[in-house]
Amino acid sequence: MRGAGTIAEFDAASVDAALAVVRAAERERLALYRPYPRQIVFHAGGAAQRERLFIAGNQLGKTLAGAAEMAIHLTGRYPDWWPGRRFARAVVAWAAGITAESTRDNPQRLLLGRPGAWGEGMIPAAALGTPSLARGVADLVDTVRVAHAGGGFSTLAFRSYEKGRTKWQGETLDLVWFDEEPPEDVYAEGLTRTNATGGMVYVTATPLLGMTALMRRFLEERSEDRGHVQMTIDDVAHYGAADRARIVAAYAPHERDARTRGVPMLGSGLVFAGVNEDELRVPPFAVPPHWPQIAGIDFGWDHPTAAIRLAWDREADRIYLIDAYRRREAVPALHAAALIHWGRWLPWAWPQDGLQHSKDTGEPLAAQYRILGLAMLGEHAAAPEGGVSLEASLLDLHGRMTSDRFKVFANLADWFGEFRLYHRRDGRIVAENDDLLSATRYALMMLRHARVKPTPAAPPPRESYHPFAW
Repeated sequence: MRGAGTIAEFDAASVDAALAVVRAAERERLALYRPYPRQIVFHAGGAAQRERLFIAGNQLGKTLAGAAEMAIHLTGRYPDWWPGRRFARAVVAWAAGITAESTRDNPQRLLLGRPGAWGEGMIPAAALGTPSLARGVADLVDTVRVAHAGGGFSTLAFRSYEKGRTKWQGETLDLVWFDEEPPEDVYAEGLTRTNATGGMVYVTATPLLGMTALMRRFLEERSEDRGHVQMTIDDVAHYGAADRARIVAAYAPHERDARTRGVPMLGSGLVFAGVNEDELRVPPFAVPPHWPQIAGIDFGWDHPTAAIRLAWDREADRIYLIDAYRRREAVPALHAAALIHWGRWLPWAWPQDGLQHSKDTGEPLAAQYRILGLAMLGEHAAAPEGGVSLEASLLDLHGRMTSDRFKVFANLADWFGEFRLYHRRDGRIVAENDDLLSATRYALMMLRHARVKPTPAAPPPRESYHPFAW
């Protein structure tokens, strides 16, 4: 009997110890934050960009990333891996949601913990002051002070969009976090609050409202101070393949891409409407040596220079996009150095603007890349029958996609990011964030010039010799 009692006591002690570990972890969530690659890219943008948008599907981790960033700035506890902006002093910040209730249930919960369990959110309990509650909504916090590692206390206030822009006037802020998309005037007021401090704002949202003015601001209006990152259900590890399929299937078709991939609901405006992204994806594989290949390049500076590589299965007439490259504000020598490893033999398709002469060298762009070692084709990209029609090249690409004759390696996230957002406005193609797609069109237009990788020549037979025969 005594042995049984000892086991029971041991079991109870083990449970208590395990619960103590869990409770301790709940009060140090920030130290346990391990972001996915797309979340890291979002955080990194803060180092150079004053305005950021993180668009993602539901329950993928966008609000978690927003809360983690806010907690890091409020506390000054920057982890070793942190790639973004750093504040050396305490900050004044606002976190906001659509309504008072959604602000309480989302950003407030993730930052502070649930009511009655303050300190179990992203802000460590040891750094968290006593929250001051707002009036009118149960358990909604108005403001709270947070100890900063550099000394002093940061101040965090919670706000909502529902009372309009007038409630956003007056304060001077270092940081504003909008959880879900705000109205345009509220966003403008939030951004204005950071003018005097050189602060920053960021939005974490599932784009269910479609291509709004705010979405266009980030996705179509280029600026060095502004950037966006997109995260899809395929970018997260907390769902397995079966879970992903079940989640995607549960949503209505018209909102499926918005809720699982963070794609604004563009409806008929999508250029590739009706194309199932999952049917384009294939796992990367070793390309058979007898398949011809061709590369395409789109020249840029303020917008990225982009390049892709295609492999062509002639028997099935199926094209595989196997490589992609994109980089802005770099000279041709840097691009060529990055692309030459695809093969000096590889033919390159290029657009008409490759005939423009550089102000620095006097050489046409295409000629510069030829001098740098890329096998640029002798003429700019054009259809076999002549012509450089954008609509005709898109029709060809769309036809291949819908007839199982165009596939893309699943690891090429930047290409898929452009594919999802490529759209029309008033019937016209919006030529923004389309660099990799343009390179793809050029390569397809010149597919007739694709080449098989040359087989290395066998070394000549070694002649017999004698070491003293000289």
